[in-house]
Amino acid sequence: MDRTKFVSERELEYQRECTERVRAMNAGMTAFVDTYGCQQNEADSERMRGMLREMGYTIVDDDKADVVVINSCAVREHAEQRVLGNIGHMVHYKKINPEQKIILAGCMAGEETVRQTVKKSYRQVDALLDTTSFWRLPETLLRLYEQGGRLIEHAEPDSRIAEGLPVVRTVPHKAYVSIMYGCDNFCSYCIVPYVRGRERSRDPKDVVREVRELAADGCHDIMLLGQNVNSYSGGGVDFPELLSRCAEVEGDFTLRFMTSHPKDCSHALIDAIAAHPKVERHIHLPVQSGSDEILRRMNRRYTVEQYCELVDYAREKIPGVIFTSDIIVGFPSESDEDFEGTVELVKRVRYDSIFTFIYSKRAGTPAAEMDDPITHEQKVKRFRRLMALQDEITLEDRRPLIGSTVRVHIDGESRSGELNLTARTQEGRLVSLKGDSGLIGTYADVKVTDITTFSLIGELK
Repeated sequence: MDRTKFVSERELEYQRECTERVRAMNAGMTAFVDTYGCQQNEADSERMRGMLREMGYTIVDDDKADVVVINSCAVREHAEQRVLGNIGHMVHYKKINPEQKIILAGCMAGEETVRQTVKKSYRQVDALLDTTSFWRLPETLLRLYEQGGRLIEHAEPDSRIAEGLPVVRTVPHKAYVSIMYGCDNFCSYCIVPYVRGRERSRDPKDVVREVRELAADGCHDIMLLGQNVNSYSGGGVDFPELLSRCAEVEGDFTLRFMTSHPKDCSHALIDAIAAHPKVERHIHLPVQSGSDEILRRMNRRYTVEQYCELVDYAREKIPGVIFTSDIIVGFPSESDEDFEGTVELVKRVRYDSIFTFIYSKRAGTPAAEMDDPITHEQKVKRFRRLMALQDEITLEDRRPLIGSTVRVHIDGESRSGELNLTARTQEGRLVSLKGDSGLIGTYADVKVTDITTFSLIGELK
């Protein structure tokens, strides 16, 4: 069911009025948006940078800026503690510049426990903006400047979508396009539905328009985003149809998407990928466990057999498709037999890579109340075994690529080493190579000279 509602033009106009009023009092001030977590947070941050730039701020990468927006992640408690630790450190900058405005945004701002913690213990924080209300950033800053005080009162989540927000992209040739927000899955280990709200889908015309504008601007790497893109249902259009419409946009670009939930991944989606060469030949399909019993306890609503049927169908329809996945090791009451099911699944699917996590209790989720008799030592042992297996599979399956030529999009600079550039193949594999930074944002043919579990090693032809 599509329950999407949109922020009215009148309300957006008020935010534009607030923008102009802040801009009028802005005398060379700076702003920094510090981002934690997933690509959806990155996309939200790009819009907050856009709003800040329109308010007259110079965007910098410095937490001593006049305005600091911390766009936070709440998926794991470790991530929350990291954010709170960094906020605690900022008290020193606030003492140096008492007029500095610190705003905690993102998933953590939607948690009542966090609100109470910030209210009592982090008085340097001036305001909270959750994931459903970050479009009110101009109004929030204007109130802080004109009224003073703190804006951390509890507010009901605003489940509407705000269209037409300005964007400042950190990498001009890469773009995130959010097609939906929120999640209805309520996996027993996950906090996301509680902090990002229920599913809401954008109008397909707005999504396609945004993709068309990006392609016209020379953007080569476009990723469609949603907590579960497969359940997109904007304006009566499902995700396979939306993906097809976006892939039919003129331009030289690769279309990617994340994240797919197996229960909603369909043959129609796989057929759409197969039909459109612009769509990346890679499906990130988080399985989480190879045990039907653990999947049931996780509330994932598919079986191992159903998952494997999707993989088999995709490999039949899309030559060269690769799969990646997320797997949780040591979920409450995971037996040796359950874990062996995961091992066998990894052997069967032969993922190109996996993101493996040792289960950690997340307060506020049903799984946090489950009995968890597995010791940490057992979980670590299983984790290491699974990673060793995946590394072996990755190297075996990539070894035949040595000596081949692959078409890549050079998308960035490496942080260290002689291999100073990074690139992506049409299957989404990372490639490390050496070359002039002026090549970033272009396509090139690369000869694969070596492989690692992390990337292919290549040289420009």
